[in-house]
Amino acid sequence: MKTAETGKSKVRAHVTIAGSVQGVFFRMETKHVANVHRVVGWIRNLPDGRVEAVFEGEEQNVKRLVEFCRKGPSGARVDSVDVCWEKFSGSFSGFEIRHD
Repeated sequence: MKTAETGKSKVRAHVTIAGSVQGVFFRMETKHVANVHRVVGWIRNLPDGRVEAVFEGEEQNVKRLVEFCRKGPSGARVDSVDVCWEKFSGSFSGFEIRHD
């Protein structure tokens, strides 16, 4: 989806990150990077030790977040990142860390 005001594509990525990604500030650092790049959505820990996130924003900025997830913060060890590109919803007003 392109926006009239910028002419840039808006996208949505549903991401699942596996490895040593909990207890290493992965969610907090991802939220910081999302805010810097004006990406909205959410991130949460999963019971099986993975981290799940949804990112929405301008395509290049969402791709930057996905690339960040491939490395993570120092202390993290990322084994795999699964990305599913979904239809942009525009339903988020910010980026949040979920605790559900």
